[in-house]
Amino acid sequence: MKFKDANTDTTFLDAMKDVTPLKDKNDKYTTRMQGQHQQTLAQQLKREALLKASRGEANYLSIEKVTPVDPLDFIGYKKEGVQDGVYKKLRLGQYAMDSTLNLQGMRFEEARDAVFDTVTENHKKGIRTLLIQHGLGKNTKPFPAFLKSYVNQWLPQMPEVLAFHSALKPHGGLSAVYVLLRKNADQKLANRELHRKK
Repeated sequence: MKFKDANTDTTFLDAMKDVTPLKDKNDKYTTRMQGQHQQTLAQQLKREALLKASRGEANYLSIEKVTPVDPLDFIGYKKEGVQDGVYKKLRLGQYAMDSTLNLQGMRFEEARDAVFDTVTENHKKGIRTLLIQHGLGKNTKPFPAFLKSYVNQWLPQMPEVLAFHSALKPHGGLSAVYVLLRKNADQKLANRELHRKK
């Protein structure tokens, strides 16, 4: 086979003698580039965490020792000052659920961030009630009802949460909780204005 050069005829092999093969995917250059990308992603996550912290949104939900609950236990809580009638209505699922968060299948850190972010964002938006599906976790490690136990510990730590209680069967039963959030600043102002006009 002949290859036509500008000045002379040479064989194909002669023309290709100074061509170097493509580098393997696993060579040092590619690995270095992947490392740089991973470092950039880690830096980005760190920047996002710092930004959240600067806005007062650092996730303070505890990762320390938790008191385990049984997968088939009811869980519930209400802050001091929450009226019994309001809590009863929540327990009976009589509030419309404006938002739902499904934690099932999430890793621990993902679930922790999801609870924190969902409650915080819903409170800002003025959403008052939500459903969190934590699952029963009968076979979870290191102990049964692992996420359920942490949800039971996390929710009372959040100032936005007024009360929560295990859901009724149509909404997931013992694998989910109804959560009642306090009014945000705008809702409180609107409420004061309404009472002032009366």
